[in-house]
Amino acid sequence: MRLAELQAAGRFEVLDVPVPEPRPDEVLVEVAACGVCASELSHWTGRSGSYPDRIGHEVAGRVAAVGSQVRGWTPGEAVAVWTTGSGYAEYVRVHASYCRRLPSEVPPTLGLVEPLACAANAVELADVRLADDVVVVGAGFMGLLVTQLVALRGARSVVVADTRPDALALASRLGATRTVDVAQEPLDQAVAEVTGGAGADTTFEVTGTQAALETIGEVTRMSGSLVLVGFHQGEPRRVPLEHWNWMAFDLVNAHFREVRTIMRGMDVGMALLASGQLRMDPLVTHRFELADIDTAFRTAVEKPPGFVKAVVEVAHPTADPS
Repeated sequence: MRLAELQAAGRFEVLDVPVPEPRPDEVLVEVAACGVCASELSHWTGRSGSYPDRIGHEVAGRVAAVGSQVRGWTPGEAVAVWTTGSGYAEYVRVHASYCRRLPSEVPPTLGLVEPLACAANAVELADVRLADDVVVVGAGFMGLLVTQLVALRGARSVVVADTRPDALALASRLGATRTVDVAQEPLDQAVAEVTGGAGADTTFEVTGTQAALETIGEVTRMSGSLVLVGFHQGEPRRVPLEHWNWMAFDLVNAHFREVRTIMRGMDVGMALLASGQLRMDPLVTHRFELADIDTAFRTAVEKPPGFVKAVVEVAHPTADPS
């Protein structure tokens, strides 16, 4: 089978490797798509990680084969999985308990349920309440998922901030009640107008940048919640701790490592997709073949107009994994 291995900064190589044999408690998944996660971009650009490496974890596809102890799965069923790597390939094997059946309404190429789980868990952990005023800083893929989920929780206002007009326009269609182009308008003034000067009850930071950390405390009310959804690995970050401490903010670390929590988030996300209460189709904007994976990553770094999410789709000349 083909598998894309990251050889060096900015360079994948598509290798010809054996199809993995599922262990007794595993499922072999024929990969239909693997999303390019923002957490992987620093590795591709050379700012972190080591080489070679087999990355890719936002996987959806179809069951190709099952281990001898696996029950309840049939080859051909559409599935989203939790895995920690090797997702940019024609096949990946995963523990059966880490598989979730995709509803018929969701094609495998849109079954990016692992990142949806992170967003769902973040919104639940933040405990957004009816009639809350909410700010979402960042209108990328995760920010737009958070926007939709916050709207479902019954927020009074959802202010979404970004520097890209096209992303903000999409945010308006997906539940934002007010958008702010922070390159043109001060966010704190906009939030003050919306909240009558009180500030947001909850502010989600979904950019993973230093600048956003310096902003979120300026738009949140005393004893409000600051929710860190962005990926803050790599370079050390600075936070205005004196201000955060004085304002008695509730600090919420919405980065999830416990597999049980991730799988519950996948269940929640799957149910919302199946019911039509949450949309994935407007968010998958750029699709690439496995051979063009470097272009997929370059696009995710450069974010051209209209970009939200890059996905590597895997074509299968034959359905026989042997």
